[in-house]
Amino acid sequence: MNRYPRDMSGYGATPPLVEWPNNGRIALQLVLNYEEGGENNILHGDTTSEAFLSEIVGATAWPNQRHSNMESIYEYGARAGFWRLHRMMKDLPVTVYGVATALARAPEQVAAMKTAGWEIASHGLKWIEYKDTSVKSEAADMVEAIRLHTEVVGSPPQGWYTGRSSENTLKLAAETGQFKYLADTYADDLPYWMEFGKIDQLIIPYTLDANDMRFATPQGFNSGDQFFTYLKDSFDTLYAEGGRMMSIGLHCRLIGRPGRAAALQRFIDYANTHDGVWFATREEIADHWAATHPHKRFTRPSQMTREIFVETYGGIFEHSPWIAERAHKLELGPMHDNATGLHNALCRVFRSSTDAKRLEVLVAHPDLAGKLTAARRLTAASTTEQASAGLDALTDSERENFIKLNSNYVKKHGFPFIIAVRDHNKDDILSAFETRIANEQAIEFNEACHQVERIAELRLRDLLPR
Repeated sequence: MNRYPRDMSGYGATPPLVEWPNNGRIALQLVLNYEEGGENNILHGDTTSEAFLSEIVGATAWPNQRHSNMESIYEYGARAGFWRLHRMMKDLPVTVYGVATALARAPEQVAAMKTAGWEIASHGLKWIEYKDTSVKSEAADMVEAIRLHTEVVGSPPQGWYTGRSSENTLKLAAETGQFKYLADTYADDLPYWMEFGKIDQLIIPYTLDANDMRFATPQGFNSGDQFFTYLKDSFDTLYAEGGRMMSIGLHCRLIGRPGRAAALQRFIDYANTHDGVWFATREEIADHWAATHPHKRFTRPSQMTREIFVETYGGIFEHSPWIAERAHKLELGPMHDNATGLHNALCRVFRSSTDAKRLEVLVAHPDLAGKLTAARRLTAASTTEQASAGLDALTDSERENFIKLNSNYVKKHGFPFIIAVRDHNKDDILSAFETRIANEQAIEFNEACHQVERIAELRLRDLLPR
């Protein structure tokens, strides 16, 4: 099957109604990345020095050498930056993304995190790039990260974020069965579920925009005022929308510098002037979401076999299973696992067909209130649709009028009068009948095709979400 794995649809136009604890309008997360001592370094068995997220913008990795300037920048984060941030946030819920080897080299900092009641999630074994790592090696590093984290912290991590991840990271992390949530995505303002085989995995997206890493990237923040303004504008937008989540990414060596830490404190003070702000760890958000928005599996059209797909959707276009057969061959994905998406796929087949094939679809539709209706030989869908407009309960004179209009319409246009009856009442249908019978052939053919598509859309909405 030709299938596209990415979900470009998400919650669509109507995100779920979210009620955060304590009447919260927004769930606000402070995420502190603890990476110092876990970065690339030949002392750690790596082949190069670190080059990422430091005061040396544009730094390059030094093969087989230590980089004393880079090392000391990371050391600042552990020695000074962490403690400044701990003093600032020790009374707030904070999630730490802790690199396991870095935590092992930071016993005092770990003790302070635990005393403050902070969540310590896993940030992997080492702060290195995994994009070219084999599946076997990445999985092994995950197992070792969980073991070392548990040994150092005293309890296993409940969340996972690699950061410098591979295309396999989410699947591998889910398959451990260890984590309440994964965070290696940036795809939404709300948590969402992903399915990995039989595993339902909660995803709590992270952020790269409301993140102090932009102090260390080109075209990023170059002052604390810019960082504060960006956080404030993000907060204001999400707070106004309501029922949203805001993550703030922090690094000890970056926001821990005094000229930047002041901006973070200003933002925390600003957020605290608002009612309905739920400061929460990511684990708390995961627990709340799992309890209030549990995952609900359903049979996804994009994952159906051809036989089941045609059996399920072959009647959406009246007596025309060939449309479903051809649609199944298209590139389908999660975006087509809802009524709007699957409707688009089916309509693509219908629209790209010849006029002769489309005419076959039109001819397959029954007359409104005609002989098939009287004989109760309509499809179940057509029966329900005509009954919704009262066409199954016409008076004798009304039925004779419909039969006469049907006959005249077919003689002129060569196909029965088609209208999405669920959009109309009996009088509206009769009025449209009398108006459209006078249309030119080409105009009426296009209008009939439009109505066929609308009927298909309404039928799909009975079967699928959105």
